Amino acid sequence: MHYHIRVQGHLDPSWQDRFGGLRIEQQEAGTTLLSGTLPDQAALHGVLLQIIRLGLTLLSLESEEVSSHEKESAVSSNLLVEAQRSERRKKTCMIA
Repeated sequence: MHYHIRVQGHLDPSWQDRFGGLRIEQQEAGTTLLSGTLPDQAALHGVLLQIIRLGLTLLSLESEEVSSHEKESAVSSNLLVEAQRSERRKKTCMIA
């Protein structure tokens, strides 16, 4: 599924990996739009949980079906994000 999630306030684009790889776009109205494809409902729940943990105000959530090619691309993208997170954790452990 492809999602458009709008929250109150501006989020820094560097937080993209915290939101399942969704693109972060600051809007003029003082809001942020998180958009992109997530592979399943578990991934969506993870993004929503992150919004709750950060104390953000959820303004809207829209979804739309995507083609099977886009689904495969989203899964590959999410696997890359997870690999990058894992690599950062390893580096952090080595430094400590």
